[in-house]
Amino acid sequence: MQTRLSSLIEAVINVAIGFVVSLVLTALVLPAYGHAVTFSENLQITGIFTIASIVRSYCVRRWFNARIHAAAQRIAAEATQFN
Repeated sequence: MQTRLSSLIEAVINVAIGFVVSLVLTALVLPAYGHAVTFSENLQITGIFTIASIVRSYCVRRWFNARIHAAAQRIAAEATQFN
């Protein structure tokens, strides 16, 4: 079972990598669609999506972790009934 802190650390590392990728992609993609942005605007846009990604990743990880833990407990309870 993963702790909440481990979930947060994993999410932050994952999103930090995504931040760099997003920063580069935003600088390349937006101008290709006619939206010139300054580096400061690029940082702000990427920062907003990065915060959203951290929250999303953490919540999804905790939700899955809780469901897996609950399923394991159900299986263990059923296994003890047969013994």
